[in-house]
Amino acid sequence: MVGYDNERGKGDHRHIGDHEEVYAFVSIERLIQDFYADAYRVMGELQDD
Repeated sequence: MVGYDNERGKGDHRHIGDHEEVYAFVSIERLIQDFYADAYRVMGELQDD
């Protein structure tokens, strides 16, 4: 449901469900914070259904 990626040719980006968007990597600490924020948001949306 949530994934972060740095695929060659695409650069840093993230996947949230079927959506893909550019992600500006700053630090590993920020990446972890952003990942958890995205994961909790997705889990909340799933519980609302």
